[in-house]
Amino acid sequence: MFFLRAHRAHPAFREGVRDQATAAVGIAAWGLMTGVSMVQSGLSPLEALLMTLIVYAGSAQLAATPMIVAGAPLWVILAAAFCVNLRFVVFSAHLRPYLMHLPRWQRLVSGYVTADLSYVFFARRYPKPGADAQELAAQQAYLMGNCGVNYVAWMGASLAGIALAHVVPVSWGLGFAGILALLGVLCSLATSKLRVVSLAISGTAAVAAYALPLKLNILVAIASAVALCLVLDRLRPPPGEHHG
Repeated sequence: MFFLRAHRAHPAFREGVRDQATAAVGIAAWGLMTGVSMVQSGLSPLEALLMTLIVYAGSAQLAATPMIVAGAPLWVILAAAFCVNLRFVVFSAHLRPYLMHLPRWQRLVSGYVTADLSYVFFARRYPKPGADAQELAAQQAYLMGNCGVNYVAWMGASLAGIALAHVVPVSWGLGFAGILALLGVLCSLATSKLRVVSLAISGTAAVAAYALPLKLNILVAIASAVALCLVLDRLRPPPGEHHG
């Protein structure tokens, strides 16, 4: 965890902080407008505060807030949040071999603080799990440095948005500014043909399925990109194989 001294003392922790700092402004802008939106949608400051601290998932918070205000059944709210956050099941499956050496409570806390960009930066930096205890420790320190910046940027800005909900108008468009900042980081990660294809397919699918309820277009985008990339990867010839 980023609050453990052993992680903070590791050089990889500072690398994680440095990498995530490049996206901190975009995360903060998005968090600020999420806090503002929750209160302006009808939640009390206390309800918005508790949702921010407990849920810690901007897309799920924005999807659930209007349903809570409208008095929707609990199962509908939970189903919507589940669908929006299904991508974290994929993240968890990939991170499992990196974290299984940790005690259960550390795995749970690591899962809670790992967000989208934390996972992206980590997966880019460490394509394979560590082969020994030293490498695993470096990977965990990097992940926690990354998550620490993300957590502080998001929580600080979200709490500020809740406190200033009646001062900061949604019309400022800070949420869109945050999306643009995160989009720049996303494009910088498209370092291979397969990743470019994945980016194009997921973006196209998300737009095409935008009208689906419960933010299901996000699930469609993830499923489309994963399915197509798996097919393309299977069809790709093995390294060193040449065709005359």
